[in-house]
Amino acid sequence: MRPSPRAVLIIASAAVASGLLAGCSGKSPSILHPSGPGAARMTGLWWLLFGIAAGVCVVVIGLELIALLGRRGERTKIKSGGTWFVVIAGVAVPAIILTIVYGVGLNDMKALQQPARSAVTVDVIGHQWWWEVRYPGQNVVTANEIHVPVDKVVHLRLQTDDVNHSFWVPQLMPKTDLVAGRINNTWITADRVGSYHGQCAEYCGLQHANMAFQVVAQTQNQYESWLREQADVAPGVAAAASDPLIDRGRQVIETASCGSCHTVRGTSADGTIGPDLTHVGDRTEIGAGAVENNVGNLSGWIADSQTVKPGNKMPPQPLSPEDLHAVVAFLEAGGHR
Repeated sequence: MRPSPRAVLIIASAAVASGLLAGCSGKSPSILHPSGPGAARMTGLWWLLFGIAAGVCVVVIGLELIALLGRRGERTKIKSGGTWFVVIAGVAVPAIILTIVYGVGLNDMKALQQPARSAVTVDVIGHQWWWEVRYPGQNVVTANEIHVPVDKVVHLRLQTDDVNHSFWVPQLMPKTDLVAGRINNTWITADRVGSYHGQCAEYCGLQHANMAFQVVAQTQNQYESWLREQADVAPGVAAAASDPLIDRGRQVIETASCGSCHTVRGTSADGTIGPDLTHVGDRTEIGAGAVENNVGNLSGWIADSQTVKPGNKMPPQPLSPEDLHAVVAFLEAGGHR
C-alpha cells in the first residue's frame, strides 16, 4: 500500500524538524558557532555539504510527489526513454558536485596544516579517562583544562598513555587522534576570550562520555598571570602555616595513599598515576567533566569516586570525616569557589 502525498509530507517535515531540534541545545558546542579559524573552515565545508544534501533532498521529494500526484486510477503507464535524464542527473551532475567538494576539501586540508610558527606549545596526554596537560619549560602541569592566550597559535602535541583517544574542540578545531606509540600534532587559535568545551571523540572504554576538557582562552596578561600562579606550590601549603585544619589536610595527603598516585607541589606527594592536584581548587570541574568542582562534589569524589565515575582508577579512600574535611580544605585553598 502506497503512502498518500499527505503522509509523505508529514514524514518529511518530521525528519527536518527532528534534525533541527537535535542541535538546539545551548550547552552543546557546535562547529556552527566557530570561535577560531580552524573551526570556521569546517563550518564553511559543513554548510556546503548541507546545501548540496538539502538540494538533492528537495529534488528527490519533488519527483516523488510528482509521481504520486500524477497517478490516475489503478492503471500505470510505462513510458520508455529517459536515458539522457539518468546520464545527466545520475552521472554528470553528481560527478561535478563531488569534484567541487573534493577540491574544497583539499583546500581546507592545506589551510589546516600546522603553521610554521606558534606562540605556545602544550603537551596533552590522554588517559582513561582524563587529560594531562603540560606546558614545556614552564613547570606547569594541570588536568582537563588547557589555558591559552587569545588570538595566538597554540601548538598541541598529542599522545596517549594507554588506548587510542581523539582530541576535539568543535568550536576551535577538527578532531585529531591520539595514537598509541606516536605523537600527533595539531593547533588551535581562539578568536575571543571564553571557555570552549572539548571531548574525546573516539570510544575508549567505559567512561568515554566523561572524558571532557575545557580550553580557556584568556588575554595575554591573564594567561601570563595564570602561568605564574600555576608554577608555584599548592596554595594550601602557604595556608597550612596559619590554619590548623588546612595543615591537617596537608599531613593526611602526605601520609595516606593520596601521595602515591597524585602530585601536590610543595608537599612530599609525588605520584604520577592520577592528575596533578597542585592547583585543583582553581579548576571548574572534577573527573574530566563528571561533576562541577565544589566542596561537596570534591568530598564525594575523594570518599568514593566510583559512585561518580564508575571504572576510574581511584579506589574509595577510607578517611575519617575529620580527615576528609581537612583534605578538601587543603585542596580547595586558594580556589575560586
